Amino acid sequence: MSWISYVASTLEILLLLYVATLDVATRLIRNDICLVLALLGIAGQLASPMQLVESLIATTILFLLLFAIYQRGWIGGGDVKLLVALSIGLPLAGVMQLLTTTTLAGGVLALVHLMMRVLPYPKLAPVGSSFARRVYAIERWRHVRHAPLPYGVAIACGGIWTILSKGF
Repeated sequence: MSWISYVASTLEILLLLYVATLDVATRLIRNDICLVLALLGIAGQLASPMQLVESLIATTILFLLLFAIYQRGWIGGGDVKLLVALSIGLPLAGVMQLLTTTTLAGGVLALVHLMMRVLPYPKLAPVGSSFARRVYAIERWRHVRHAPLPYGVAIACGGIWTILSKGF
């Protein structure tokens, strides 16, 4: 792995951790972060132009499939752009691994959210509460109002796993 790939992978992991945190807090995935992730993916593949071409073809196909799913309302637009941005830096096998790992992480996320629905509704977290207590109170409040899952967390987990397994 070249030093450019190493730096790009490190920055991608840090950005994915930020995206996961932001998605839990706001349920938004910012465009500028997705753009930087896509550019880092391209930079990480500059040493192998054929792999970059393969990656761009796979990403185009993935985008078309995800866009069709988005049109049906089954996935959010931020999730589409995050998955597409991550796939730009991966070969076809890496894209498949990203999708598989993201699906598994999404299943775990969904189970956690289903379990949270049966837990008691907490009172507002008092000042000085732990981070976990505040997140639980907010997420439980969101459950009552039928807010969507922060699926960016699952995508970030899938992305980090895929980046680490490709030889980071």
